[in-house]
Amino acid sequence: MGGPRLLSFPCKLLAVLLFLLCLQDFYKLDNIIIHSFAMVDQITADKENALMPEISPSSAPQPFLPLLAPSPMATPFFNSSIPKLSGQCILNFSAVDSLISTTAVDCWTSFAPFLANVICCPQFRATLIILIGQSSKETGMLALDSTHADYCLSDIQQILGSQGASSDLQEICSVHPSNLSEGSCPVSDVDGFESVVDSSQLLTACGKVDPVNECCSKICQNAILEAARKLALRDGGLMTSLAINKTLIQHLSKIDSCRNIVLRWLSSRLDPSSAKHVLRRLSNCNVNGVCPLDFPDAKVVAKNCGNEIKNDTACCHAVENYVSHLQKQSFITNLQSLGCASLLGLKLQEMNVSTNIYSLCQISLKDFSLQVGTQESGCLLPSLPSDATLDPSSGISFTCDLNDNIAAPWPSASQASSSSCNKSVNYPSLPAATSSKLGLIGADMKLGVIFALSLSLMMLL
Repeated sequence: MGGPRLLSFPCKLLAVLLFLLCLQDFYKLDNIIIHSFAMVDQITADKENALMPEISPSSAPQPFLPLLAPSPMATPFFNSSIPKLSGQCILNFSAVDSLISTTAVDCWTSFAPFLANVICCPQFRATLIILIGQSSKETGMLALDSTHADYCLSDIQQILGSQGASSDLQEICSVHPSNLSEGSCPVSDVDGFESVVDSSQLLTACGKVDPVNECCSKICQNAILEAARKLALRDGGLMTSLAINKTLIQHLSKIDSCRNIVLRWLSSRLDPSSAKHVLRRLSNCNVNGVCPLDFPDAKVVAKNCGNEIKNDTACCHAVENYVSHLQKQSFITNLQSLGCASLLGLKLQEMNVSTNIYSLCQISLKDFSLQVGTQESGCLLPSLPSDATLDPSSGISFTCDLNDNIAAPWPSASQASSSSCNKSVNYPSLPAATSSKLGLIGADMKLGVIFALSLSLMMLL
């Protein structure tokens, strides 16, 4: 009542703004704030909106700068809640606590959709397989019944969420309780498995997986497939006629279910870290073999670049506008970028675009990946399995491959049917450095300062 009069609302706001302006030159707040506070919501909104290629951006697409990574000056952004477990799951979570921590970082909050294809979902699925495999040492079972599968999947989501992972992992990675069950495989216990499968032969083939050659040699993959086939025939259900499509489909589904049983058994015979390397390297063959991008209608590109190009500027403007939409989807690997460039090129060739517009418009492989930070082009992840890392001083980071700063190759007719296992990709001479750590929050903690200032501003208001 008799004390000093508190500052009015406009004065408080003015004081905060003056403080920010004083730091403007040192922290470059004019650029960072603009790119930071709206970018995640803008990316999400763009993914939800239908593509309108005739509306061209006035400039190059804004870089994507995630803001949800933790910072020492932004501790409220750490999700350290206590998980609410069902008490009904029979799995031994403590046996894979290190893997769970890795998965939580790989699938960190809003980053998960952008890292889903290459890092998050392969790691999440591997963790589930290893969790059941390691628990089978106590339970003797390589699968869960439907009731326990519901409880356990909910519990693992709770544990991951309590460590900062996205709460939508099941949807993002298309994982369901049925993925923890035996499916249609007739064998789901350890004793039954080992009575059918040559365990020593399987371990010899898959105890260590060559990260470079396995995708082509398929030594471990073939051993897993053979074991799955034996399990699928364990109930004596030999097919009398493969000509019946329904029977064939059911048999293939059974083999696929048994393949999961094989992977769980294999994970039980390896330590969790070794099992993770095996599973991630096996899944990586599928990851690199498919372009995960969705290609929208390219009719505007075809209109401006088809047949004989009349206006190079108009053509390249249409190409850059089209590619800018691809850059808002997800991070991809360097090998995936080759596949995506080939797919788009073939799509355009079918629309009578015969000119190498990648060369004409200077489209590089990095242009097919998500744009990050203030880089002029996207970050391509390494083709070998990798994980994100969490550092208390710099936040979430992951490795970008530098051996990809090359022009996107325009596909030829022979590329459509050729396999990467039957050919070699010749890259031009490149710098000695092969990779670089990309910190989603800079090491100089500029964003940490902005976080603190933002929180202070909200408290004042």
